[in-house]
Amino acid sequence: MENQEMIDIKIEGRIYSVPKNMTVLEAARSVGYNIPTLCYWNKGHNSLASCRVCLVEIATARGGRLFASCVYPVADCPADKGFEIKISSPAAVAARRASVELLLSNHSKDCQTCVKNGQCELLHVAGVTGARDNRFEGEKTETTYDDVAPGIVRDTSKCILCGRCIEKCKEAQGIGILGFEKRGFRTIVGPAQNKSFADVPCLQCGQCIEVCPTGALSEHREIDKIDAAIAAGKKVVVQTAPAVRAAISEEFGHRIGKENGTGKMVASLHRLGFYRVFDTNFGADLTIMEEATELLNRIKGNGVLPQITSCSPGWINYMEFFYSDLIPHVSTCKSPHEMEGAIIKSYFAKAHGLKPEDIYVVSVMPCTAKKYEAKRPQNAAVEGLPDVDCVITTRELAVMIKRAGIIWDELPDEEFDQDLLGEYSGAGAIFGVTGGVMEAALRTAYHSLTGEEYGPINFTAVRGFEAIREAEIDIKGTKVKVAVTSGMKNGKVLLDQIREGKSPYAFIEIMGCPGGCINGGGQPFVKPNLKPEEGCDILDTYRQKRADILYSIDEKMTLRQSHNNKDIQKLYSEFLGEPCGHLAEELLHTSYVDDRPAYKD
Repeated sequence: MENQEMIDIKIEGRIYSVPKNMTVLEAARSVGYNIPTLCYWNKGHNSLASCRVCLVEIATARGGRLFASCVYPVADCPADKGFEIKISSPAAVAARRASVELLLSNHSKDCQTCVKNGQCELLHVAGVTGARDNRFEGEKTETTYDDVAPGIVRDTSKCILCGRCIEKCKEAQGIGILGFEKRGFRTIVGPAQNKSFADVPCLQCGQCIEVCPTGALSEHREIDKIDAAIAAGKKVVVQTAPAVRAAISEEFGHRIGKENGTGKMVASLHRLGFYRVFDTNFGADLTIMEEATELLNRIKGNGVLPQITSCSPGWINYMEFFYSDLIPHVSTCKSPHEMEGAIIKSYFAKAHGLKPEDIYVVSVMPCTAKKYEAKRPQNAAVEGLPDVDCVITTRELAVMIKRAGIIWDELPDEEFDQDLLGEYSGAGAIFGVTGGVMEAALRTAYHSLTGEEYGPINFTAVRGFEAIREAEIDIKGTKVKVAVTSGMKNGKVLLDQIREGKSPYAFIEIMGCPGGCINGGGQPFVKPNLKPEEGCDILDTYRQKRADILYSIDEKMTLRQSHNNKDIQKLYSEFLGEPCGHLAEELLHTSYVDDRPAYKD
């Protein structure tokens, strides 16, 4: 609180000194009072003051009035003017309880089967306020249930009209897919004209799911597909993205950023009966070999620049919907899990005498947009079969582990299977955080141009969570200017530069989710309003904690450059030939569309 103007306020009869720019809610929490909320998420983020769950009484000599603490400024309630904030006065307690009871009266009661069971903020607040769900009985708002799109399911019977998802879509992606539809008692939240997510230019990123306090928004779960594949006798191979290990332990009660869950995650996957358990970091190393080669070919051959990364399906969806004229700038490389899926159904299958149709590839991803990516017809390189058959999120994997009765904290640490696709580099591990793809690519591009390893290894200029980060890399006299961003609200700035012919960059990394995959729409829910040491007073705090796990993995690795991965070298020498060669293009590269169809099959 240094260098901030302070003000004295009175809460429950005691005087506290707090920064003048705080709201009553923030001030109360800073001195040890937890006022319940639903529409409020975190400081610096939206609060529409719509839920009325944070009402407090502000008393003066002329009597008391109720105010929404999430928007009322403390500057308007100085203690020396007779103002007192009363959180537990009878009027405030009754008002908060009534607000929650009104929400419950129009809410679905299928709590036992709800995806948010055990993590529902509405039920938590109901317990805190002493609300009962049968105080107000009557008609309910007509329900819309939308499960057509591949990544996101919307159930308005569970929506409390808090507006978090609306603001998050605008804040993160700048497109505002969601809004309040209809009026009065008929009001719901959804795309314009209450269309399906499948019929609008939604990125399927899942950022709206991350902030939904109830089960109104959820991922489209595919666990049953895995069950069916195992029951059918398929060779079910699973791969896990780097960001999953940075967050999976949160699902089992561990604090954010406190555990690298790799070993226990692998042990649980072995116990779930998968035929092989592979690391998508191998696919990340493979992606770097292809993407770095593609970049150098463009630089040397006066190709289209800047080249833009293609690992994030949310960004690719955005590009096809809004910037398809920039397709020539986008790398044709598939994302790491798609590359690995194609290699499993070709190279791995051939080595083990398996038919590609008998292999079922499951990707555990931090991302809901990858559910659509796996269904793209362009990602079916081997005999017309999908490179990846099924995508589940970090949260879905946790459901499978719990369903199987596996006790996370009692699991030993186990290693990924070392069967042709086992080795990976630290460069692959940092793919899960914004700037990681760029850094990994630069390590290999430097070697390809100079024949030497870059020292020091780290390209720290592209790290961090600023909206746009740029750097100029001197590769033995060749100047390469690069930029990194995440969240399409930020990405739009760089894309508009390209469209206007003003981009100074040779290489740009874009991730759809703010912060990268560590903050993907399929990651564990982070409880709002936690204290900084518990995870997130501002959203960057928990992103950084997860990112630190991935950077730590990289720092501890002996192998830190993709081109030095011996399994990757063997793959090229025995099967693919050379990066961006004929077979590599056939298996590992994709194409895009400039007349984007709907998500419906």
